[in-house]
Amino acid sequence: MTVRYYAAARAAAGVEAEPLEVPDGGTLASALEAVRAVVRSPEPGAPQLADVLRRCSFLVNEIAAKDPLRPLAPGDQLDVLPPFAGG
Repeated sequence: MTVRYYAAARAAAGVEAEPLEVPDGGTLASALEAVRAVVRSPEPGAPQLADVLRRCSFLVNEIAAKDPLRPLAPGDQLDVLPPFAGG
């Protein structure tokens, strides 16, 4: 699967996107656990990714994913969206 990061999540991750292996039976929760386990090189002054993830919303294949037990597949795309301000 591909994980794409936006705004503060991108700054904290240090990358715009990255591949992530999804094992059989993988879920949104297990994917986020794997994302947290990666050693990062965040942008200077960026918060820790684990802190940002607590406030994020997630899309799987462009559909909101709120259930941490939502199953994932190898070809899925996970978007990590921090809260946005403005209108």
